[in-house]
Amino acid sequence: MLPEIITSIPGPRSRELARKLRRHESQNVTYLAENFPIFWQRAAGTNVWDADGNRYLDLTSAFGVSGLGHTNPQVRSALVGQSADLMHAMGDVHPTAVKAELCAQLSALTFERWGAGPGKVVLGNSGSDAVEAALKTALLRTGKAGVIAFTGAYHGLGLGALSTIGIPFFREPFRAQLKEFATLLPYPSGPSGDMEQLRAQIVATVRHGATGCILVEPIQGRGGCVVPPAEFLPMLRAVCDEHDLLLVVDEIYTGFNRTGALFACEDNKVVPDIICLGKALTGGFPLSACVGRADVMDAWPPSSGEALHTTTFLGNPLGCAMALASLAEHSKPEVAAQVRNRGQQWKVALEKMRSPHIRQVRGRGLMLGVELVKADGSAFTDLAIGIVTRALQDGLLLLADSPTSNVLSITPPFSISDEEIAFAAARLQEYLTLLPGSIS
Repeated sequence: MLPEIITSIPGPRSRELARKLRRHESQNVTYLAENFPIFWQRAAGTNVWDADGNRYLDLTSAFGVSGLGHTNPQVRSALVGQSADLMHAMGDVHPTAVKAELCAQLSALTFERWGAGPGKVVLGNSGSDAVEAALKTALLRTGKAGVIAFTGAYHGLGLGALSTIGIPFFREPFRAQLKEFATLLPYPSGPSGDMEQLRAQIVATVRHGATGCILVEPIQGRGGCVVPPAEFLPMLRAVCDEHDLLLVVDEIYTGFNRTGALFACEDNKVVPDIICLGKALTGGFPLSACVGRADVMDAWPPSSGEALHTTTFLGNPLGCAMALASLAEHSKPEVAAQVRNRGQQWKVALEKMRSPHIRQVRGRGLMLGVELVKADGSAFTDLAIGIVTRALQDGLLLLADSPTSNVLSITPPFSISDEEIAFAAARLQEYLTLLPGSIS
């Protein structure tokens, strides 16, 4: 459904809640301004309603989580059914049947489906957990602590993951607490790039130090929807094979049909050694997974009764039940086909927009970005942020990504309609034309 006429953003209830947060939440968490944020009350499909009853069209899928639609009926039914029986267990001591079923299904959809034998799983609560489990696995498997990661990368904010992040804003305040085990190399962009030069840099890094793995996003999300050349992942796979490194693919954002394939690495016919999953895994519950080839994951010793890597909520039955329902939906071929179809519609609509500030429309499937620049080619952050703020007044939920926040991110639920795409694209064109500063 299209947004309704909104008379006051934020409304009185949202303003009251903002005052409460200002008093009681760390001031660094939620951005609070005169016209921002709204407070979500409920959601269904592509729509969100705030605490004041206003309805919005969601172009974010809530950070890419709700690809199957907000409050997806199958996922919701699994949550409700599981909650009637069991809400919590003892994940690494006395686990649940749904945990065992989920681990088996994750193996089936990844390494078994790729013809690489069984996979084994470490479950976590967040994407950062999955990445850190992968980094620990790489050290145990190779005996080498070094990691090659890339500029613009976002792998989570735990101290281990933070050492591999390629966005200085998140890392620099905590540098004194970080161990410098990661080497950041340039992430290539566009349909072509100098893979030989990058390959030489990677090989030189490997020869210089004790590198155990390469950690990479198939398409960068928070980095600004950066799509690398098609040769990039195959080149990384080849280098890892030649130098006995592990290839760790972070599909926390791209996984589960976001790009029009169940996993983005499949578009390049690359099988990783470890894949990190989260976000759309459950469609709304904090659960993540580090899934690796069995011989790689068996670098972890058998449990002696005390696990080396665990959490209180590991394998929570609510999240596992939701994930099983979500995986059943994502496994249907028509879901990926829908994403490819809707993504193409979006891309055509975005490429029709006219503005001297659009440098590039890029992405794959329903993971798209519109990069905005000034006349001198520098990042037009103010315009991107202005569009996000103005869109909220018209009932559109948008985000601005990239290290300089100048890329409008388009990652809607997969069920977004023709009418909703046309409405949103028309509004974006208006903002690019009429917002103050947009023609400077």
